[in-house]
Amino acid sequence: MKIGRKYRNFFLLLSQWIILGSIIGVVVGSTIHFLLEINDYLGEVRMKRDWLIFLLPLGGLILGYIYMNYGKVFLNNTLNDTAKLNNLVIDAVHGKKEVPLRMGPIVYFGTFLTVLFGGSTGREGAAVQMGASVAAAVKKFPIFNKVETKIFLMSGISAGFGAAFGAPITGAVFGMEMSALGKLKFEALVPCLTASFVGHFITTGAWGHKHEHFIIESIPDASVITFLKVILVSILFGLLSAFYSQLRHGIEAFTEKLFNKNHMKRAFVGGIIIVGLTLVIGTQDYNGRGLEMLEQSFKEEVPPFAFLAKLIFTAVTLGTGFVGGEALPLFFMGATLGNTLHTIVDLPMSFLAALGLIAAFCGGANTPIAAFLLAMQMFDGKGLEYFFIACIISFLFSGHHGLWPSQKIYEPKSRLYQIPQGETIKNAEKKKKS
Repeated sequence: MKIGRKYRNFFLLLSQWIILGSIIGVVVGSTIHFLLEINDYLGEVRMKRDWLIFLLPLGGLILGYIYMNYGKVFLNNTLNDTAKLNNLVIDAVHGKKEVPLRMGPIVYFGTFLTVLFGGSTGREGAAVQMGASVAAAVKKFPIFNKVETKIFLMSGISAGFGAAFGAPITGAVFGMEMSALGKLKFEALVPCLTASFVGHFITTGAWGHKHEHFIIESIPDASVITFLKVILVSILFGLLSAFYSQLRHGIEAFTEKLFNKNHMKRAFVGGIIIVGLTLVIGTQDYNGRGLEMLEQSFKEEVPPFAFLAKLIFTAVTLGTGFVGGEALPLFFMGATLGNTLHTIVDLPMSFLAALGLIAAFCGGANTPIAAFLLAMQMFDGKGLEYFFIACIISFLFSGHHGLWPSQKIYEPKSRLYQIPQGETIKNAEKKKKS
């Protein structure tokens, strides 16, 4: 009798998780499709009208006004600031904050503003926040009131990432891996997997969106020398992601202090700086998402310091209060650095670009499992052993830095790092400086 009741409860809960994941996947998949399509359209509009870059400071004022006047919400006597972006989502997963329903629409509009006027950004941030916002809305249905809030949010993150990058398996793991280092909540696997696959199917199958494809033309033969070269360049990719994270956080902290957390002033000045940098360089290759040069880095040589230019443009854009994702910029930085290194380390160009793309993302996001799965899905399983090593090395050498200061460190990356369990990246960085 007890056994029968146990199995009945198990299947009821399993059904609830599948229904939950499916609902989130359908809604998030549809919203992500329109996010991608509109971003593509706005990117084309900006490229045809170079003068739009001069409106970026005005876009910063509008964006800052929205976040200052509509982005802060009190829920359960706690201030939830949507301007904290993915950090608010991570805090909500840990039960410290809540994701307001308005977070999705605000980041939706903010991403469009940033892309149209030439801020350097990507799509993953909007996808994650939109997914979390949808999950928070679904949580209000009575049928789901007994399910943990963190499972809802993880499912929303999975749906957003899987739909945005056409990588449903990666999305499922990313939703569980993003919020904490050294800990995966496998209880969320079923809803995360369901939400990610449904979201991906809705985006590509139902709506017909076509994701970008990057092709590795050749894989080097396995040898001790080749593996040593892969380890060496992976260290560089990990350090690159750590440097970007530190610079972006530094700019954010400095501008918040300088302008007394006035989002309008910060974004306005940030827009002026981006316009100035664009005029100095004389090209808009590093504005927007940079998909053209990212694709080019797999086929032909790009400017040797393209990775550094993108790093600075993105750090200034997001550090001064504009919104968007950081995955695509990290893809760009890693791939173009790999392109630059191919003549030095004597490895195929497309292989090094692919390696850099994955390793830089891994070091910044601190998600080695998701990054490895992304490589397997994105490059059809080619070079499995090399990508595995690259993810591990980049993850270790990026240290306890990352894109999201709210990430918790449940287990240090190595015994060499003297960091207490449960510390956040933000606090770990502060203690290191002190």
